Amino acid sequence: MRLLIAVTALVAGHVAAQPKKPFRVAEATIPELRDALKRRKVTSRELVTQYLVRIAMYEDRLNATLAVNAKALEVADQLDRERRQGKLRGPLHGIPIALKDNIHTTDMPTTGGALAFEGYVPPHEATITKNLKAAGAIIIAKTGMTELANWVSGGPPMPNNYNSAGGFGYNPYDPRKDPRAKTFDGRPVLNTGGSSSGIGTAASFWAANVGTETSGSILSPANQNMLAAVKPTVGRVSRYGVIPITADQDTAGPMARTITDAAILLGVLEGAKPDPEDAATTRCAPPAKNDYTPFLQAGALKGARIGIPRVFFYSRLEPDQKKVFDDAVEVLKKQGAIVIDPADIPSIVTEDQSQNALRWNACSGENGARGKDENCSIVFKYGMKRDFNKWLASLGPGAPFKSLTELREFNLANKLAGTLRYSQSNLDISDEIDLERDKARYEADRAKDLLQTATNGIDALMSREKLDAILFPGANGSFVSAKPGYPTVIVPFGMVANAPRGEQFPAGFQAAPAPMGMSFSGLACSEGKLLGYAYAFEQATKRRIPPALFP
Repeated sequence: MRLLIAVTALVAGHVAAQPKKPFRVAEATIPELRDALKRRKVTSRELVTQYLVRIAMYEDRLNATLAVNAKALEVADQLDRERRQGKLRGPLHGIPIALKDNIHTTDMPTTGGALAFEGYVPPHEATITKNLKAAGAIIIAKTGMTELANWVSGGPPMPNNYNSAGGFGYNPYDPRKDPRAKTFDGRPVLNTGGSSSGIGTAASFWAANVGTETSGSILSPANQNMLAAVKPTVGRVSRYGVIPITADQDTAGPMARTITDAAILLGVLEGAKPDPEDAATTRCAPPAKNDYTPFLQAGALKGARIGIPRVFFYSRLEPDQKKVFDDAVEVLKKQGAIVIDPADIPSIVTEDQSQNALRWNACSGENGARGKDENCSIVFKYGMKRDFNKWLASLGPGAPFKSLTELREFNLANKLAGTLRYSQSNLDISDEIDLERDKARYEADRAKDLLQTATNGIDALMSREKLDAILFPGANGSFVSAKPGYPTVIVPFGMVANAPRGEQFPAGFQAAPAPMGMSFSGLACSEGKLLGYAYAFEQATKRRIPPALFP
C-alpha cells in the first residue's frame, strides 16, 4: 500500500500533461521507444509517467516491485534536456529499466528481499548500474525476487519470488493465489519462476529489467513470464555491487520481451572493458561497440548444428510440453538447422552413478549440513560464506551487518516480524563452513562440478557431435550450463497446462495456461552466436502472447 501511495504521488499532476493520443508503452520494444523519442512523439518524462501509471494501476495485483525511484521523473527531465541539446549518452537514453533488488543503486534501497536490509541504501553503485546510467537508462524501480536469490531456506525451499521484505509476487498470466490446502500460504497459483522476477517486464511496468542467476534464476522466471533473456557467460558482466551467492556461478543478465531488447541490454551491461573490481570480466571480449544486434539475422539457423538432449530433459516433460518442444524442433529443421537428435549429455546418461550429474546436487537445507554432506557439492554453501562476507565488507563502516553470522542472529531475533517464515537452513549450513579447513573439500567439489557438466558434459557432447548449440525445453538445462558458467538464451514459444503433479486444484478451479520457452545453450563466450539462433527462431515463430489481464 505504501508503494502504491508513493507511485500515485509521483504521477499526480503529470498525467494531464500527456498528449491527447500518447505513445503507448505497453509492449513497446526498445527500438520502438528509441524511435518515438527520436521523432519527438514522446518524451522520457512521458514514458516514465506512463510506466508509473501502469505500476499504480496493477501493482496491487502483481506485487512486482520492492521500490520505485522517487527521482525517476527528475532524471527523465535531465535526459530530455540533453536530447534537445543533441547529446545522447548511449543506446538506452531516456528509457526506463528496472533492477533486481540485489543490485546496488544509490537511488533506492538494495535489500535482496531481506527484511534485515529493509531501507538500506548502499554506499556505492554496482558496475552494471553505472553502465546503465552511462548509456542513458532511467533506473525506475527495483523488482521483487526470491529472498537473497533463493539461498535462505532449503528442504523445503522458500517458494519462488517470496521475500520477507515484500511477500509474494504474482504471475501476470494468472495472478491468483494457489487455492490448494497444502500450499495455501499466499503463493501464486502459476509459478513465477525465481529468484529474479520477470513480472513487471511481462506487464510493461518498464522496458526491460536486469536479473541475476546462479543456477536458473534468470532463465526460470523468463520461461514462466514469457520473456526473452540472456544468462551470460560468468565474467561477461561485472558482479561488483551485487549481493552474491557464489562467484563461481553468479552473473547478471538482461530480461526483456524480445531478443532484440535483450541483445541491446546485454551490450550495455557488459561495458567496453573489463571491470577492475571483478577479475572474471577478462574472460570474454565484448563485440565491436558493445553491439550484439549485428548477430541478429533471420537466417542465422541455416546450417547450424543444434543438439537435442532427450534423456532426462525431454523424457520428464508432460505430454503437452513434449508437443511444444517437438514443434520447436520442427521449426529448427524448417529454418535450415542441422538437428542432431538425440544428442544426450554423456554425464547425464552414464551408468557410473559416481559420475552421473543427476546424482550430484548442491548441498541444501538441513540434509546438506556438516556430517550429512558426503554426497553433495559444498560449492554453494562454501561460496556463500566466502562471498557474502566479502560483500558485507565492501559496504564499509555503515554496513548493517559485519558477517553472515550477524544476519542469521538478526533473523532469529526478529522471527515475529516475519524473517523466518520459511527457515534459514541454507544460511545455517553456509555459516558452519570453515573457509580454511573446508577449502580442499570445496576445491574438490568444484572440480567435480566442472568435470560432470563441462568436461564430461556440454564440452564432450558439443565436441563429439560438432554442435553449435544445444536446445533445452524451458529452463530445464540451466543447472548443467550454470556450473561451468556457460551462456544460455531463452525465447518465448508456447503455452502448456498448469497441471500440478501433486495435490490437484479444487474442483471447478480453472487454472490458466503456463508459458513455456526454448533455451539455446553453448560454450563460454558464445552469446553472439546464441542470440543469432534465438532471434532467427523468434522471428520464424513470434509466439509471445502479452498477458491479457494487463493491457
